[in-house]
Amino acid sequence: MSGAATAARRVDCAELAGHLLRTQRAARRIVAIAGAPGAGKSTFVERLRACIDEGAPGRAAVVAMDGFHYDDRVLGLRGHRARKGAPHTFDVDGLAALLARLRADDGRDIAVPVFDRSLEIARAGADIVSAAVRLVLVEGNYLLLDENPWRALRPSFDVTIMLDVPRATLVERLTARWRGYGMDDAALRAKMDGNDLLNIDTVLSRSVRADFSVDNG
Repeated sequence: MSGAATAARRVDCAELAGHLLRTQRAARRIVAIAGAPGAGKSTFVERLRACIDEGAPGRAAVVAMDGFHYDDRVLGLRGHRARKGAPHTFDVDGLAALLARLRADDGRDIAVPVFDRSLEIARAGADIVSAAVRLVLVEGNYLLLDENPWRALRPSFDVTIMLDVPRATLVERLTARWRGYGMDDAALRAKMDGNDLLNIDTVLSRSVRADFSVDNG
């Protein structure tokens, strides 16, 4: 169990959706869903949105941290291409600015970026959070990371959740993911040892405690 999940209230997806619906008032809330690479954040957050939609259709929206990946060109110029996905390869200030706009809840629709894995690029304005949305579900590896500049995001979150997955399971999932992209053994070892395992350990060891944890192993 990661430090962020230790002592957090343990819930499943349905219980979490029920809690969010019961405690929702008029003001928009922002919910952080964090987890290490391979924790299944994207799949879980869509399940959570579906559960919320059963009780309050159209009132939840998803925003992914991955929409703030620096472009490969920028990473190349900075010498960080091999570490794509590490904490320093995201536009954290851009994410903070979007969270501030979402919290303002000023009656306007807001365009949000989406990371297109098939192109390995973030597409600006690829989705819309409508003015009617009351629960914004933000998912990403480093949302609860206890180091700058990430810790500056925490006041933006009304509820925090950590997906708890054993490290060995994370490694298995990532290995299967990259093999699915046709990566050979040498490239896979280089990627896992030189980047992915480092990112997993960063999340597991440096994240603050969440309000809730979900067993997603």
